[in-house]
Amino acid sequence: MRGNRFFKQMLVMLFFVTFISICFTAGYYIIQLLPLRLTDYVRYLATIVTSIAIMILIGHLIHAIHHNKRVNIYLEIIDALRKIANGDYNVQLDFNFMDKRNEMTDIINHFNHMAKQLKQMEEMRQEFISNVSHEIQSPLTSIVGFAQALQFNKLTTEERNHYLHIIETESRRLSKLSDNLLKLTSLESEHHPFERTDFRLDQQIRTIILACEPAWLEKELELDITLDKIPIVADQDLMSQVWTNLIHNSIKFTRHRGKITILLQQVDDLASITISDNGIGISETDQFHIFERFYKADLARERSKSGSGLGLSIVKRIIEMHEGTISVNSELEKGTTFTIRLPIS
Repeated sequence: MRGNRFFKQMLVMLFFVTFISICFTAGYYIIQLLPLRLTDYVRYLATIVTSIAIMILIGHLIHAIHHNKRVNIYLEIIDALRKIANGDYNVQLDFNFMDKRNEMTDIINHFNHMAKQLKQMEEMRQEFISNVSHEIQSPLTSIVGFAQALQFNKLTTEERNHYLHIIETESRRLSKLSDNLLKLTSLESEHHPFERTDFRLDQQIRTIILACEPAWLEKELELDITLDKIPIVADQDLMSQVWTNLIHNSIKFTRHRGKITILLQQVDDLASITISDNGIGISETDQFHIFERFYKADLARERSKSGSGLGLSIVKRIIEMHEGTISVNSELEKGTTFTIRLPIS
């Protein structure tokens, strides 16, 4: 450190010595070029005065250039702020002309970061609105179409009941979408009720498996369940939503007479839960986006199995609220495994 400081001081001294030498040399030649008859003493004084005047002039020029640059960057910041106020977040300030880091470069760095974050938030907002509009439009189109079809008097009772069933299904889908949107919005806010209580995690998971019994019996699924006795401190209602969603998904996307494995065990001070199936699986590309809002990895699947694309986003948010982690490992046509790790207390 001392060596670097000494080196910098020497460079500064060398710069000033060189600068003064150049100014005095310029002053000397200027006086020599003047067609005046001067004594040596007056010529010497004139050279000194001229050299000092040159130094002052150069100093003023450097100050003026630096001042103009600062004024320009202030004007650029004001213009960029005006654009952001009008909803244009595609602004970035250039500060490459600055030779060193100072308060101004810090301001510009923070401004550029703010503009980038605002742009990303705006893109997310627009994407969210687009996704919501698409999800709402689809069932509404079905409801309107089949409601119009019901106006024909020549429909058979079977056709009429079929259309009514579709209208009911799509209405329930809209209701579930609305409920999930409100739930996710609430979870992402700081005001969602969050009450930690002591309960047995194994008992909760077992209860939810039994509640899903009609679904897995209908598909004649084989269930392999191993649940160690693990007490946990968490929000019981929120955790119930996690297991309900993941187990329902496993049942939904596992073929007839398939197999679902649920394992709960303690690993160090964590509760480890794995929910596996040998169903249709998720592609490697889809696994990177599976927890994003409205993302559907089952685009090619039949309509009856499609959801709103919010379930796993809600699951991930609840796990994060409990300072846990969730991951997915899957392979097409071989199955999917979700792994959840939760602090026990």
